[in-house]
Amino acid sequence: MLSKLEHKTDVIRNFSPAWFASVMGTGILAVTSKFYSCYLPFLQTVAGVLWIFNLFLFFVLLVPWLLRWIMYRQNALDDLRHPILAQFYATIAIGCLVLAGDFLAIGVDYLPFNVALEFAHWFWIVGAILTFAFGIGVPLIMFLSPHVEITHINPGWFIPPVGLIVIPIAGAKLIPYWPTGIQCPMLILNYIAWSSGFFLWVFLAAICFYRFICHPPLPTNMVATVWINLGPIGAGTMALLSLIKASSILKINGFAGAFYLFGLIFWGFGFWWLMIAILKTRHYMRYLELPYAMSWWGFTFPLGAYVGASYMIAQLFQCTTFKLYGFILYWLLFVLWSIVLITTSVRAYRGDLFVRPKPAPNVQQA
Repeated sequence: MLSKLEHKTDVIRNFSPAWFASVMGTGILAVTSKFYSCYLPFLQTVAGVLWIFNLFLFFVLLVPWLLRWIMYRQNALDDLRHPILAQFYATIAIGCLVLAGDFLAIGVDYLPFNVALEFAHWFWIVGAILTFAFGIGVPLIMFLSPHVEITHINPGWFIPPVGLIVIPIAGAKLIPYWPTGIQCPMLILNYIAWSSGFFLWVFLAAICFYRFICHPPLPTNMVATVWINLGPIGAGTMALLSLIKASSILKINGFAGAFYLFGLIFWGFGFWWLMIAILKTRHYMRYLELPYAMSWWGFTFPLGAYVGASYMIAQLFQCTTFKLYGFILYWLLFVLWSIVLITTSVRAYRGDLFVRPKPAPNVQQA
């Protein structure tokens, strides 16, 4: 166990901020399992097991994450200034938001409603605060950094915007449970989060397209980040649909149909990107290589968000074809999550994930 480490404290020293992407991926798999228990009732139990496991995973990972800031603060700060690693700091915040959604979707089946609601409130509050902090702070660090190059840009840069977009998924459902006097401000805050994340993603997507077309392809250990673009699409659709349902206090019900139509269009773009992600991944597997990296967790949450959005779109428009489409993708998600979880566990046990990685050179197009 951990045989490759010079010192056991390297687990803390080199603890990657990307670890909480595993909480994101597991949490969205739990929620989508609950959604698709309409086809297979045993998935309701699967959802409960995954929810409990995800809570345990979150608090286990929280220990080395906090200890690193205490014992090796300079290492943590160096990662926060790194043009690639810095983006993954937002995963802990998104993990909190995903757990808030898990409590609302699954926890209410196992806990008294008020208890589940209280946990959801606190996870959402902590997650929203951290998400705004990373959603503003990380881009600002990139703006001011003299070391950012075009080859540093990859879809991992979408993670802070994804966090802002995720805020309303659980946040919209919590609106009725805030005191009456602050329900409207809280709803508007959720809209601010969604719009900030959406437009930031649009700007970054344009830069990423330019990087893909005009510069060398992604390093092989970063190809999984291509899937991250499904995150803002899927989570953005889920959040928008949830926001509209919670917006009666804003007196915009007459415009709900237009927003729902935009949600359908937004979700529809996800099909194109899903095909791009699959084909690009296949290209690397066939002609180059696909070495394991923590970025593999990018296969899970973004796809899961798109699967969840497919279910919500199907429910909204009463279309069984969309629901079946999402159910098929659910099993792709389940397989990918299983592969990534097992591989990560083995690599962590051997200590591979706690050795400081060397920068990978850019690959040449095959």
